[in-house]
Amino acid sequence: MTSKHFACKTSEVPGDAAKIVSIGRLSVGLFRLDDEFHALLNVCPHKGAALCEGPVCGTTKQTDRTEFIYDRAGELVRCSWHGWEFDIRTGEFLVDKSIRTKSFPVTVEDDDLYVTI
Repeated sequence: MTSKHFACKTSEVPGDAAKIVSIGRLSVGLFRLDDEFHALLNVCPHKGAALCEGPVCGTTKQTDRTEFIYDRAGELVRCSWHGWEFDIRTGEFLVDKSIRTKSFPVTVEDDDLYVTI
């Protein structure tokens, strides 16, 4: 059974970091990305760190040349314990898409954000 929970006001979610909220006994990170809102469980599936408290970032793009190209700026959250990077939109781990953190649907009503758990 799922239910919708008030999380916070839209204005409380920064564009460059997560807004951490408690929903029941869960810690959830809310992110603003391209004027859309996304929610991830604040637990890294690797070792249980507070994933959403890590930096919002991008990553280096794979190329055939010996150069570094920074890509996906602002689309990823990096676990501060071991550097694992997760897609904010889907919760997928970049290296192995079979590993993910839980993501939750977010709805906006007026200026309020609701997370469905």
